[in-house]
Amino acid sequence: MTYCVAALTQQGMVFASDSRSNAGVDQVGVFSKMTLFEIPGERVIVLLCSGNLASTQSVVSLLKLHMKDSFGAINSEGMLGLKSLYDVATLVGQTMREVMSRDGPSLVQQNVDPNCSFILGGQIQGKSQRLFLIYPQGNFIECSQETNFFQIGETKYGKPMIDRVVRYNTSLRDVAKCLLVSFNSTMRSNLSVGLPIDLLAYENDTFQVRLRRRFTEEDPYFSEISQFWSAALRRVFSEAPDVPWL
Repeated sequence: MTYCVAALTQQGMVFASDSRSNAGVDQVGVFSKMTLFEIPGERVIVLLCSGNLASTQSVVSLLKLHMKDSFGAINSEGMLGLKSLYDVATLVGQTMREVMSRDGPSLVQQNVDPNCSFILGGQIQGKSQRLFLIYPQGNFIECSQETNFFQIGETKYGKPMIDRVVRYNTSLRDVAKCLLVSFNSTMRSNLSVGLPIDLLAYENDTFQVRLRRRFTEEDPYFSEISQFWSAALRRVFSEAPDVPWL
Protein backbone atom coordinates (compact mmCIF):
# COMPACT_ATOMS: atom_id res chain seq x y z
CA MET A 1 0.00 0.00 0.00
CA THR A 2 1.05 3.57 -0.54
CA TYR A 3 -0.34 7.06 -0.17
CA CYS A 4 -0.01 9.93 -2.65
CA VAL A 5 -1.78 13.27 -2.72
CA ALA A 6 -1.60 16.45 -4.81
CA ALA A 7 -3.44 19.78 -4.58
CA LEU A 8 -3.93 22.63 -7.06
CA THR A 9 -4.16 26.22 -5.78
CA GLN A 10 -3.92 29.78 -7.09
CA GLN A 11 -0.28 29.94 -6.05
CA GLY A 12 0.70 26.59 -7.54
CA MET A 13 0.65 22.90 -6.77
CA VAL A 14 1.87 20.63 -3.96
CA PHE A 15 2.66 16.93 -4.40
CA ALA A 16 3.46 14.38 -1.69
CA SER A 17 4.08 10.64 -1.69
CA ASP A 18 5.35 8.01 0.68
CA SER A 19 8.10 5.57 -0.32
CA ARG A 20 7.09 2.29 1.31
CA SER A 21 6.48 -0.86 -0.69
CA ASN A 22 4.93 -3.70 1.28
CA ALA A 23 4.71 -7.24 -0.06
CA GLY A 24 4.31 -8.82 3.38
CA VAL A 25 5.55 -8.27 6.91
CA ASP A 26 9.04 -9.42 5.94
CA GLN A 27 9.20 -7.73 2.52
CA VAL A 28 9.22 -3.99 3.07
CA GLY A 29 11.22 -1.83 0.67
CA VAL A 30 11.76 1.84 -0.13
CA PHE A 31 10.84 3.03 -3.63
CA SER A 32 10.06 6.62 -4.57
CA LYS A 33 6.52 7.08 -5.94
CA MET A 34 7.27 10.54 -7.35
CA THR A 35 8.78 11.21 -10.80
CA LEU A 36 9.68 14.67 -12.10
CA PHE A 37 9.87 15.52 -15.80
CA GLU A 38 11.29 19.01 -16.20
CA ILE A 39 12.68 21.42 -18.77
CA PRO A 40 13.48 24.51 -16.64
CA GLY A 41 11.75 27.57 -18.07
CA GLU A 42 9.53 25.47 -20.35
CA ARG A 43 7.68 22.76 -18.43
CA VAL A 44 7.29 20.96 -15.13
CA ILE A 45 5.42 17.63 -14.98
CA VAL A 46 5.07 15.57 -11.80
CA LEU A 47 3.82 11.98 -11.71
CA LEU A 48 2.72 10.16 -8.53
CA CYS A 49 1.94 6.45 -8.64
CA SER A 50 0.13 3.84 -6.58
CA GLY A 51 -0.62 0.15 -7.05
CA ASN A 52 1.39 -2.79 -8.33
CA LEU A 53 5.03 -1.69 -8.13
CA ALA A 54 6.12 -3.64 -11.21
CA SER A 55 3.30 -2.07 -13.23
CA THR A 56 4.05 1.49 -12.13
CA GLN A 57 7.78 1.05 -12.74
CA SER A 58 7.09 -0.31 -16.23
CA VAL A 59 4.85 2.65 -17.06
CA VAL A 60 7.42 5.19 -15.83
CA SER A 61 10.27 3.39 -17.61
CA LEU A 62 8.39 3.42 -20.91
CA LEU A 63 7.55 7.11 -20.52
CA LYS A 64 11.23 7.89 -19.91
CA LEU A 65 12.33 5.63 -22.79
CA HIS A 66 10.13 7.47 -25.26
CA MET A 67 11.03 11.00 -24.09
CA LYS A 68 13.81 11.24 -26.68
CA ASP A 69 14.51 9.64 -30.04
CA SER A 70 17.51 7.48 -30.94
CA PHE A 71 19.58 10.61 -31.64
CA GLY A 72 18.91 12.14 -28.22
CA ALA A 73 16.50 14.80 -29.47
CA ILE A 74 13.23 15.45 -27.66
CA ASN A 75 10.44 13.28 -29.01
CA SER A 76 7.48 15.48 -29.94
CA GLU A 77 5.15 12.65 -28.90
CA GLY A 78 6.82 12.10 -25.52
CA MET A 79 6.55 13.63 -22.05
CA LEU A 80 8.91 16.47 -22.92
CA GLY A 81 7.47 17.21 -26.36
CA LEU A 82 3.68 17.15 -26.07
CA LYS A 83 2.07 20.58 -26.12
CA SER A 84 -0.58 20.20 -23.40
CA LEU A 85 -1.05 18.42 -20.08
CA TYR A 86 -4.20 16.81 -21.50
CA ASP A 87 -2.06 15.14 -24.18
CA VAL A 88 0.40 14.03 -21.50
CA ALA A 89 -2.43 12.49 -19.45
CA THR A 90 -3.61 10.68 -22.58
CA LEU A 91 -0.09 9.34 -23.15
CA VAL A 92 0.16 8.07 -19.57
CA GLY A 93 -3.21 6.34 -19.92
CA GLN A 94 -2.17 4.72 -23.20
CA THR A 95 1.07 3.51 -21.64
CA MET A 96 -0.82 2.05 -18.70
CA ARG A 97 -3.07 0.09 -21.07
CA GLU A 98 0.00 -1.13 -22.96
CA VAL A 99 1.56 -2.48 -19.77
CA MET A 100 -1.72 -4.02 -18.61
CA SER A 101 -2.24 -5.74 -21.97
CA ARG A 102 1.28 -7.17 -21.84
CA ASP A 103 1.55 -8.20 -18.18
CA GLY A 104 -2.00 -8.22 -16.83
CA PRO A 105 -3.29 -11.63 -17.97
CA SER A 106 -0.34 -13.60 -16.58
CA LEU A 107 -0.46 -11.72 -13.26
CA VAL A 108 -4.19 -12.30 -12.88
CA GLN A 109 -3.63 -16.03 -13.45
CA GLN A 110 -1.29 -15.96 -10.43
CA ASN A 111 -3.88 -14.07 -8.35
CA VAL A 112 -1.78 -10.90 -8.44
CA ASP A 113 -3.54 -7.55 -8.91
CA PRO A 114 -1.67 -5.75 -11.73
CA ASN A 115 -3.60 -2.49 -11.46
CA CYS A 116 -2.07 0.91 -10.80
CA SER A 117 -3.16 4.54 -10.81
CA PHE A 118 -1.45 7.89 -11.22
CA ILE A 119 -1.77 11.55 -10.30
CA LEU A 120 -0.37 13.83 -13.00
CA GLY A 121 0.14 17.56 -12.61
CA GLY A 122 2.22 20.46 -13.80
CA GLN A 123 2.42 23.27 -16.31
CA ILE A 124 3.69 23.79 -19.84
CA GLN A 125 4.79 27.18 -21.19
CA GLY A 126 1.81 29.14 -22.52
CA LYS A 127 -0.71 26.93 -20.71
CA SER A 128 -2.40 26.93 -17.32
CA GLN A 129 -1.36 24.52 -14.57
CA ARG A 130 -3.50 21.36 -14.48
CA LEU A 131 -3.98 18.31 -12.27
CA PHE A 132 -5.32 14.89 -13.35
CA LEU A 133 -6.25 11.60 -11.69
CA ILE A 134 -5.60 8.66 -14.04
CA TYR A 135 -7.54 5.49 -13.25
CA PRO A 136 -6.24 1.90 -13.69
CA GLN A 137 -8.22 1.67 -16.95
CA GLY A 138 -6.22 4.57 -18.40
CA ASN A 139 -9.03 7.13 -18.45
CA PHE A 140 -8.80 10.23 -16.29
CA ILE A 141 -10.52 13.19 -14.70
CA GLU A 142 -9.27 16.73 -14.02
CA CYS A 143 -9.53 18.65 -10.76
CA SER A 144 -11.38 21.94 -10.44
CA GLN A 145 -11.35 24.91 -8.08
CA GLU A 146 -14.13 23.24 -6.08
CA THR A 147 -12.46 19.80 -6.02
CA ASN A 148 -8.83 20.86 -6.02
CA PHE A 149 -6.99 17.79 -4.69
CA PHE A 150 -6.60 14.12 -5.59
CA GLN A 151 -5.47 11.12 -3.54
CA ILE A 152 -4.47 7.58 -4.50
CA GLY A 153 -3.57 4.55 -2.41
CA GLU A 154 -4.51 4.58 1.29
CA THR A 155 -6.68 7.68 1.14
CA LYS A 156 -9.26 7.45 3.92
CA TYR A 157 -7.21 8.35 7.00
CA GLY A 158 -5.65 11.51 5.58
CA LYS A 159 -8.67 12.88 3.73
CA PRO A 160 -10.58 14.54 6.63
CA MET A 161 -7.69 16.90 7.37
CA ILE A 162 -7.40 17.99 3.74
CA ASP A 163 -11.18 18.38 3.38
CA ARG A 164 -11.19 20.86 6.25
CA VAL A 165 -8.13 22.91 5.33
CA VAL A 166 -7.22 22.90 1.65
CA ARG A 167 -9.06 25.34 -0.63
CA TYR A 168 -8.17 26.84 -3.99
CA ASN A 169 -7.01 30.06 -2.29
CA THR A 170 -4.97 28.29 0.44
CA SER A 171 -1.28 29.24 0.40
CA LEU A 172 1.33 26.74 -0.77
CA ARG A 173 2.93 26.93 2.67
CA ASP A 174 -0.29 25.88 4.39
CA VAL A 175 -1.08 23.20 1.82
CA ALA A 176 2.38 21.64 2.28
CA LYS A 177 1.93 21.66 6.05
CA CYS A 178 -1.55 20.15 5.75
CA LEU A 179 -0.38 17.33 3.48
CA LEU A 180 2.35 16.38 5.95
CA VAL A 181 -0.22 16.25 8.76
CA SER A 182 -2.39 14.12 6.47
CA PHE A 183 0.53 11.70 6.11
CA ASN A 184 1.03 11.65 9.86
CA SER A 185 -2.62 10.68 10.38
CA THR A 186 -2.38 7.97 7.73
CA MET A 187 0.82 6.49 9.13
CA ARG A 188 -0.68 6.31 12.64
CA SER A 189 -3.55 4.17 11.31
CA ASN A 190 -1.87 2.10 8.59
CA LEU A 191 1.64 0.69 8.97
CA SER A 192 1.89 -0.04 5.24
CA VAL A 193 2.34 3.71 4.66
CA GLY A 194 5.64 5.07 5.92
CA LEU A 195 8.65 7.30 5.62
CA PRO A 196 10.47 8.58 3.65
CA ILE A 197 7.97 11.14 2.34
CA ASP A 198 8.72 13.10 -0.83
CA LEU A 199 7.27 16.63 -0.89
CA LEU A 200 7.36 18.97 -3.88
CA ALA A 201 5.79 22.42 -4.30
CA TYR A 202 5.52 24.07 -7.71
CA GLU A 203 4.97 27.84 -7.90
CA ASN A 204 2.57 28.84 -10.66
CA ASP A 205 4.14 30.25 -13.87
CA THR A 206 7.73 29.66 -12.74
CA PHE A 207 8.27 26.55 -14.93
CA GLN A 208 10.88 25.14 -12.58
CA VAL A 209 10.91 23.31 -9.26
CA ARG A 210 12.54 25.24 -6.44
CA LEU A 211 10.87 23.64 -3.43
CA ARG A 212 11.50 19.93 -2.90
CA ARG A 213 12.31 17.87 0.20
CA ARG A 214 12.47 14.29 1.43
CA PHE A 215 11.49 13.60 5.04
CA THR A 216 13.13 10.60 6.68
CA GLU A 217 12.80 9.13 10.15
CA GLU A 218 15.61 11.40 11.36
CA ASP A 219 14.02 14.59 10.03
CA PRO A 220 13.49 17.02 12.95
CA TYR A 221 10.70 18.98 11.26
CA PHE A 222 8.50 15.96 10.56
CA SER A 223 8.99 14.78 14.14
CA GLU A 224 8.13 18.25 15.42
CA ILE A 225 4.96 18.65 13.39
CA SER A 226 3.84 15.10 14.27
CA GLN A 227 4.25 15.75 17.99
CA PHE A 228 2.63 19.19 17.69
CA TRP A 229 -0.40 17.79 15.89
CA SER A 230 -0.90 14.95 18.37
CA ALA A 231 -0.68 17.35 21.31
CA ALA A 232 -3.03 19.85 19.63
CA LEU A 233 -5.64 17.15 18.99
CA ARG A 234 -5.54 16.02 22.64
CA ARG A 235 -5.83 19.61 23.84
CA VAL A 236 -8.78 20.44 21.58
CA PHE A 237 -10.52 17.19 22.50
CA SER A 238 -10.20 17.96 26.20
CA GLU A 239 -11.82 21.36 25.57
CA ALA A 240 -14.78 19.97 23.60
CA PRO A 241 -18.20 20.10 25.35
CA ASP A 242 -19.21 16.93 27.20
CA VAL A 243 -22.11 14.79 26.02
CA PRO A 244 -25.42 16.10 27.52
CA TRP A 245 -26.86 12.73 28.67
CA LEU A 246 -30.01 14.31 30.14
